Amino acid sequence: MKTTRLVLLLILLLIAATISVIVVYLKNPDEDSTPSLNNKNVVIEDSGKEAEKAGFIKVSNPEPSQLVTSPLTVKGEARGTWYFEADFPVYLYDENENLIAQGIARAESDWMTEEFVPFTTTLAFTRPETESGTLVLEKSNPSGLPENSDRLIIPVLFR
Repeated sequence: MKTTRLVLLLILLLIAATISVIVVYLKNPDEDSTPSLNNKNVVIEDSGKEAEKAGFIKVSNPEPSQLVTSPLTVKGEARGTWYFEADFPVYLYDENENLIAQGIARAESDWMTEEFVPFTTTLAFTRPETESGTLVLEKSNPSGLPENSDRLIIPVLFR
């Protein structure tokens, strides 16, 4: 009788431990909801006056290493696949990777295409103490899957 109870208790503990591991794995505590510049799929391209990423997104304003002030209007065009529900997130960081502004770039025409679609957004921010920073245009990724993530990073100057 004691042996049966002991075996039953061990089985229950094993089941509880397994459930705990599954719950922790599903919550994935390694994923940080705060955007970071340390994620993979980061590419900085400077093709002269426009920043672009391999035919997916082109930014006409601001230009790479341009002096920016608040409010900052971000303009360009991205393929329809860069959007989800006609928008995608935009972040502005100082050189210490502190997030100083964020916004949503919105498609200015029908985004349900694989062609380039113009976008715009405006970011209001307080000028940071650092002299430079980065503007990050992140592909909308409703799935959350890393293989579907992408971004364009543009260096900017605050002074």
